[in-house]
Amino acid sequence: MLKLGGGGGGGGGGTTGHAQLAGTGLEGEEAAFEVARLGNQGETGGGGPGWECAGIPGSAPEVGLLEAAAAGLAGGGQGVEEGREPVGEGEERRARHPPAPAPRQLNRKPQGGSGEIRTPENDLQLGRLSWCPRAAPPASSMDDGGGQPERSAPHASEAPAVNGLLHNGFHPPPVQPPRLCSRGPAGGGDAAPPRLPLLPELQPQSPPPQHESPAKKCRLRRRMDSGRKNRPPFPWFGMDIGGTLVKLVYFEPKDITAEEEQEEVENLKSIRKYLTSNTAYGRTGIRDVHLELKNLTMCGRKGNLHFIRFPSCAMHRFIQMGSEKNFSSLHTTLCATGGGAFKFEEDFRMIADLQLHKLDELDCLIQGLLYVDSVGFNGKPECYYFENPTNPELCQKKPYCLDNPYPMLLVNMGSGVSILAVYSKDNYKRVTGTSLGGGTFLGLCCLLTGCETFEEALEMAAKGDSTNVDKLVKDIYGGDYERFGLQGSAVASSFGNMMSKEKRDSISKEDLARATLVTITNNIGSIARMCALNENIDRVVFVGNFLRINMVSMKLLAYAMDFWSKGQLKALFLEHEGYFGAVGALLELFKVTADQ
Repeated sequence: MLKLGGGGGGGGGGTTGHAQLAGTGLEGEEAAFEVARLGNQGETGGGGPGWECAGIPGSAPEVGLLEAAAAGLAGGGQGVEEGREPVGEGEERRARHPPAPAPRQLNRKPQGGSGEIRTPENDLQLGRLSWCPRAAPPASSMDDGGGQPERSAPHASEAPAVNGLLHNGFHPPPVQPPRLCSRGPAGGGDAAPPRLPLLPELQPQSPPPQHESPAKKCRLRRRMDSGRKNRPPFPWFGMDIGGTLVKLVYFEPKDITAEEEQEEVENLKSIRKYLTSNTAYGRTGIRDVHLELKNLTMCGRKGNLHFIRFPSCAMHRFIQMGSEKNFSSLHTTLCATGGGAFKFEEDFRMIADLQLHKLDELDCLIQGLLYVDSVGFNGKPECYYFENPTNPELCQKKPYCLDNPYPMLLVNMGSGVSILAVYSKDNYKRVTGTSLGGGTFLGLCCLLTGCETFEEALEMAAKGDSTNVDKLVKDIYGGDYERFGLQGSAVASSFGNMMSKEKRDSISKEDLARATLVTITNNIGSIARMCALNENIDRVVFVGNFLRINMVSMKLLAYAMDFWSKGQLKALFLEHEGYFGAVGALLELFKVTADQ
């Protein structure tokens, strides 16, 4: 017999001398009948359907279940005390409100038939129950606010009998207890206690009313969608803020769906249109259309990669434009590398409300170079060299496969020069460098010729003759220095002829620009050759914006590497000369998003 009261064996008794079934207001023998009725919905030790809660289907109880339960308990030797009659079929039982707070079950595990005596005292000590006030049960609904719809029960004739109790086939009674939560049917042979409602904080909550603007909703949705796919929200940028130039790469998605286009906020559309429909931005910003990588797949999206540059002295105007276009509403973090990422960090934060994610420029340089070389240049190789560099008539550009690049000497020619020995993707060292780089060339040309831009300086250098400015070997020896293999045309002293007033009066600005370019290039080539010999590396890769539209320097470096090494060293060049740092910063954006 299932006893309730004084610590009943089924776990459904109270702490006083009489039984009370939590959530129904029933006491004494009536509680015993109610436990039997509830058990027939799957809570008996014999298994069966569980409670209809948290999406678990179950059958609906009926008043007739009380009569069947009474008969089943009597037949199985588990009846109630004599002298009390069960409620007959068709009679209604009024719900009684509990006079005191009832225990709620927090986390009950299925019983395994271990014989454990389940009482509120034991459950409370073991942390399975907590005391809290509970409202009166609803009078005419199976739902207690959880939002679960009622389900029609199968026909009573199809319901099997277990331990003399019917499991299903009943209609809901006029007066019903609140729905009790269950994670599944109880196991073992012990009768399960009635399950108690979830705590208020565990009840399903309706979402709070949304009062945000459509633009904010769109941004939140884009960030949620991007988080699920481990990709950052658009727009995608990478920046390399150098001492002379700012290099910016922008990924333009070409696979935008109609739904995405409809949900895009206006400033995102305006930024994409502004960047992709123009080739010049203001007086100094330029998009290198000839370098655009088309039909590229990055982070699961297809699109085009654009390459944009502008002078570092215009950085404040760029930050101000980002503030005016409310860029921070689209992108809270911008991946940037180069010295300017540190120099302008505070300006980005204070003026444009943007947080820079600062990256090491040499890490980004190597990562960006390897990536661009792996995807190629719109079906063509990214890397190339000059064949027959010592013969101007036969010298021509040839593609080079850089699939197995290690080890290589990487010479980054920007405002200054850094020389790296790269042994693998993550294993490199900075061997040395020089302060005489592209910034030196442009600065001297501005002083000597009055030019204003790098393009103007190169144009003047292409028309000049450096031999009018430099002192050559033949100017000293009258010819070649044969003992050491020095040709008479080799430079013995850069700007050596400028000691003569007569020479100074006869030279042109173009000659000075050409002599400046040759001086800087020869110095870089000489240092790179010595580093390659010391590191025992036979491939030297030259990159950096000093080589942009600078065919004079590239051929001069190719000649120097080949001539002074007697053909042992090969000078290699890349199409996207100075943008690899920015590409590496863009790649880091995807890594940062994945980590987050």
